Amino acid sequence: MHISTLPGIGPKRAQLLEQAGIPTVADLLNRFPRDYDDRSELRTVESLTPGAVQTIRGVLSQLPGNVPMPRRGAKPLTLTKAVLKDGTGTLELVWFNQPYLQKNFKAGREYIFTGAVRLGYNGRLQMQSPDYEIAGETALGAGRIVPLYTPPPGFSQKTFRALVHQGLSKVADFPDDLPAALRERHGLCHRAAAVRNIHFPESDAMFLEARRRLVFEELFFMQLALFEIKGRSAGQGGIVFGDVDTAPVIKQFSFTPTQAQEKVLAEIAADMQSGYTMNRLIQGDVGSGKTAVAMAAAYLAIKNGYQAAIMAPTEVLARQHFNGFSRLFAPLGIETALLAGSLSAASRKNALAHIGSGEARMIVGTHALVQPGVEYARLGLVITDEQHRFGVNQRLTLMEKGAAPHTLVMTATPIPRTLALILYGDLDISVIDALPPGRVPIKTYAVDSRYRPRVHSFIRKEVAAGRQAYIICPAIEEGEGDTHSVLQYTADARRALPGLAIACLHGRMKPAEKQAIMDAFCANRANVLISTTVIEVGIHVPNATLIVIENAERFGLSQLHQLRGRVGRGNEPSHCVLISDAKAPVTQARLQAMVDTTDGFALAEQDLEQRGAGDFFGTRQHGLPAFTIANLYRDMDILKEAQDAARIFHTTDSSISNREKMAVKNRLAQVL
Repeated sequence: MHISTLPGIGPKRAQLLEQAGIPTVADLLNRFPRDYDDRSELRTVESLTPGAVQTIRGVLSQLPGNVPMPRRGAKPLTLTKAVLKDGTGTLELVWFNQPYLQKNFKAGREYIFTGAVRLGYNGRLQMQSPDYEIAGETALGAGRIVPLYTPPPGFSQKTFRALVHQGLSKVADFPDDLPAALRERHGLCHRAAAVRNIHFPESDAMFLEARRRLVFEELFFMQLALFEIKGRSAGQGGIVFGDVDTAPVIKQFSFTPTQAQEKVLAEIAADMQSGYTMNRLIQGDVGSGKTAVAMAAAYLAIKNGYQAAIMAPTEVLARQHFNGFSRLFAPLGIETALLAGSLSAASRKNALAHIGSGEARMIVGTHALVQPGVEYARLGLVITDEQHRFGVNQRLTLMEKGAAPHTLVMTATPIPRTLALILYGDLDISVIDALPPGRVPIKTYAVDSRYRPRVHSFIRKEVAAGRQAYIICPAIEEGEGDTHSVLQYTADARRALPGLAIACLHGRMKPAEKQAIMDAFCANRANVLISTTVIEVGIHVPNATLIVIENAERFGLSQLHQLRGRVGRGNEPSHCVLISDAKAPVTQARLQAMVDTTDGFALAEQDLEQRGAGDFFGTRQHGLPAFTIANLYRDMDILKEAQDAARIFHTTDSSISNREKMAVKNRLAQVL
């Protein structure tokens, strides 16, 4: 049913809703509330208490009138005032800069108002900027538990709430994709009851029942999709690799592998020799040595006569990997090829020829690795770096370039195990839980902008000692909110730090330009790199010992930890300075957590608890499920239950009819 079938939705409003991803009534009803306001208790004037949001019912004894309030050096403020009366007293109602409200009320009519109550200058009670409804009509905003939405542009909270209510009245039939036996087994209500009570709960108990059902449903289908993906390779014959002596490649390392690295490499080798296709995630904190393990795994594949490919999310990181793999493998007689978007036509043609012929045994690139026309001679191992920046389908597309190649996924983002089960439920998980010996801890400081001159002095001191610094800004240019921008900050820094070689880097630059800037910074031809978060992942410059993060409140804990990991990669003491003027207690607590610990997994748990899965990586990435209602921190019990149900369903469940299985299959196709 198209959204325009609802009353009051003309072409213009329908277009706004379509642009917001709500083309149908079903899409509207799946836009669940973000919060609720309990307005079920109706107060009288005499029972109102100042300092709280309350709801009251009464008659307007005095219609709204507009009163201009002059302000020195600013536009006049318009106050719209009215008086409500009930059997216990009178209450003044006040709105700011909403003069049009004067036409919305009738004297003698009964209304319901909800707003913050305070004492006015005259000592009388006053309700400021209240929501209102006509008493006796279908009350959506008062006298009940009221849903609060995130309305799309062009819609107020009130109008969007009314639209959802109209949508519910239009839909008579709610098909339920969860089989009846499964619902009964887990004590779940029908979807119709769940949807109605998630929007307009009849009681607290019915709201909790509705939410549990919808959370279970969301997690069940997500887990079922992951089991489906894993089932495509699990148990099927994979390439059987023989035992390989990794001593030659390990001798090329500039360090001795940790026990954690050796353990993970042993797990990888066992997978490759098992006769089944490997699907394994390597998870480890910043600097734990995941790339070295990937290099050794690639060596195993290459010495067995196969090619290995690693896909990185950015060209800067891909070129860094290319340089690292080339240095490692060239002395061993192994050719490494690079495939990236900025290659010239001649270079790309040459790379494709070497990949197709098998001359290039190690292939490094961006998503260019999965594009049509890229043919591999004998692909045996697929590695994806920072998988959360890719979709599951991109990983599968690269796998399909070979005959059931082994798959290794790496992430430097510490992920709580609960979130890892959702993101990578189709993978076995290995954790590198130790840092290489000798790694110098990074000292972290949280300060406000008054310290910026001292921070600049610190930068000059580090540069004078031959070291380098990063400065991170959340925006590229002015006008992107009250934040520091890379372009303006660079101009200011060149004035504040004369004599220093300052470079600027951001995501809108062309790949070749970004690479030239990174090359200059790596070679210490640039002392200071002012950048957005394009340097967040994998950049390795051991000489950089200081990172300054402006507007630190704009980043999640996990992202701050990733940024902090750009320093501390050499033998010199390293520092991270978080600059923020935000005073909110939750922000102060988050920044203090960065000061208190360098444990990425502890920070990740806190980040997940505070921000939820959707914002865990700072921005929603392609590989991260956009949950509409589930909260992985609060819903651990439901997650476990949904996983068990999905596992049983995926194998065999004789209590479910073929028709119900087809409904599940159709729903699953939407998830995959």
